[in-house]
Amino acid sequence: MTIDTTPARVVRKVHGRATSDGAGVKLTRVIGGPDLPELDPFLLLDEFGTDKAEDYIAGFPSHPHRGFETVTYMLDGRMRHKDNHGNEGLLTPGSVQWMTAGRGLVHSEMPEQESGRMRGFQLWVNLPAREKMTDPRYQEFAPERIPVVQPDVGVTVKVIAGRVGDVAGPITQPATDPLYLDIALEADTAWTYALPEGHNAFAYVFEGAATVGEGDSARALETHEMGVIGGGSALALRAGASGARLILVAGTPLREPVARHGPFVMNTRQELMQAFVDFQEGKF
Repeated sequence: MTIDTTPARVVRKVHGRATSDGAGVKLTRVIGGPDLPELDPFLLLDEFGTDKAEDYIAGFPSHPHRGFETVTYMLDGRMRHKDNHGNEGLLTPGSVQWMTAGRGLVHSEMPEQESGRMRGFQLWVNLPAREKMTDPRYQEFAPERIPVVQPDVGVTVKVIAGRVGDVAGPITQPATDPLYLDIALEADTAWTYALPEGHNAFAYVFEGAATVGEGDSARALETHEMGVIGGGSALALRAGASGARLILVAGTPLREPVARHGPFVMNTRQELMQAFVDFQEGKF
């Protein structure tokens, strides 16, 4: 097999915007705002991170979803989730939950702490039309079940989905073939990673600073900045003087029409209206 070594291009830098969601949880919206409404198949990316309990204690009380998936990656803190199908679990530091809402569920995500740091990400991933009405399901993994590799000196990678060398992450989703890596680079360390062919991808720096890309297309990203990656597959990363930590996420674009309103993501307006009717009639 021939590996494409064409340098990947960082086609755009995106700054996260402060906002709130749920019952008033303060967060930074990176995808899903006016600067980047979506990046097929990704619909939304929120980063939450604070030491102030008043910024997160209200949590996300019961709310419905249909037609897409949510990915919650906890860095710090404890979050309990429940749904109307009897599923319940506790997300602890380093754990990941990939929830497929499918045809619909009503769930809540509430902090199980009243003080201390709460930090993490929630990503929304679209589902193809053929899977929007599938049964809801969860892929949930404690930190010890997520492999950590050191592919080079000064580089540590947590493999949530996708592959680094011969190591595969535990999350699978054939529809979008996702990649989700948590990458830590020591000061001034460089690393090149071969992105999956045909995927849309982004890198989001949440600690320190890094340069993403090479040559004229390279972009310097500070904390809370994202680079949208396009073209080529060899993605070059280099940490700044204080090191860097970032997530690198990629997925196969669905290239389907999106009808979206609030917690429902379908393909047509008629399907969207039906989702509201079904929810009101208790059919989730």
